[in-house]
Amino acid sequence: MTNKLITILGPTACGKTSLAVNLAARCHGEIISGDSRQVYRHMDIGTGKDLGDYTVEGQTIPYHLIDICEPGTKYNLFEYQRDFLTAYQDIINRGKQPILCGGTGLYIESVIRGYQLSPVPQNQPLRDRLEGKTLDELTVILTELKQKAGTNLHNTTDVDSTQRAIRAIEIEEYNIRHATERRAFPAIPSLVIGVDIDRELRRERITKRLRQRLDEGMVDEIKTLLQQGVTAEQLMYYGLEYKFVTQYVIGEISYEQMFHGLEIAIHQFAKRQMTWFRGMQRRGIDIHWIDAKLPTEKQVDAILSLL
Repeated sequence: MTNKLITILGPTACGKTSLAVNLAARCHGEIISGDSRQVYRHMDIGTGKDLGDYTVEGQTIPYHLIDICEPGTKYNLFEYQRDFLTAYQDIINRGKQPILCGGTGLYIESVIRGYQLSPVPQNQPLRDRLEGKTLDELTVILTELKQKAGTNLHNTTDVDSTQRAIRAIEIEEYNIRHATERRAFPAIPSLVIGVDIDRELRRERITKRLRQRLDEGMVDEIKTLLQQGVTAEQLMYYGLEYKFVTQYVIGEISYEQMFHGLEIAIHQFAKRQMTWFRGMQRRGIDIHWIDAKLPTEKQVDAILSLL
């Protein structure tokens, strides 16, 4: 077995976590999460951590970059690269197989291609000027800034809230105005596996999983976070489940509006994920696609044969 990084990516509900865990069980691997929201503690059901899936036939697979910060805080790409490198080097040093698994395309690509980034402080006057603008208005501003800066580092899969869009604008503004020294980050060679799931099956799984998460207590999870002092605004920043379920819990929308709005939003999110992954291929990353309908064992065999 090689210590070369294996990356498993795919849209939400494609089964990538189960595949990564089963692969790790076969090759003495450890999993590094490539998910921008699973870093937060106590946000378990809404982010789909599925930590119970990390045990295969009595063997518990170690994982990294899950449950590493408090809810209400704002973890970013700069921090992710730093934490990824620490986990990756630790796994390599112990002679284990690192497996990066997730659906946040920007995080994954930043590692594989070695994005050189600099930390960006908050700009309160800018935030004050942008406050009250709609998501559409913010997206126009962001697009113009990206064109001016000639950058493509912004993750559209994550912009489903005005707060995220404002942070993205803040980053672009800073990079245009400041010639900052960027942190060196090595491009990490990786065998990249994509879990290919057809649109209808993906839609079916998304709806089924949404019902399951609501049955498992996603509403109670958000109520508990609110009781612990995380504000509704902070929760809605994380988007998708945390945006819609919070709106329901605080009485802004009905249960039916929450369910159907969230269902549509997750379908749209999955489409944006696939757009990002196709963009990664255009930018020179070779993705080996594996059919999601194959039994997990056969998917694992296919990956091992590529190695």
